[in-house]
Amino acid sequence: MCLAIPAKMLSIEPDDMAVVAVENVRKRISTALLETVAPGDYVLVHVGYALHLLSEEEAGNTLSLMAEAGVLQEELAEMAGDS
Repeated sequence: MCLAIPAKMLSIEPDDMAVVAVENVRKRISTALLETVAPGDYVLVHVGYALHLLSEEEAGNTLSLMAEAGVLQEELAEMAGDS
């Protein structure tokens, strides 16, 4: 389905790249579209790009709604397959 999904920044890498995590899935993404990000921040990720900073509360609420709607596991599987 390829929805944007909230993820937690784990580490910042050179060349506007970072590693994020959603549940047990980790993925390397681009942070080129954001001015500043830091480990521990929550970002909205779509097709390998961090699009927007989120609060921890916003990220949690969105992930809960995605799980309730039955789309979270599908998105996690897609995200893991793209690694």
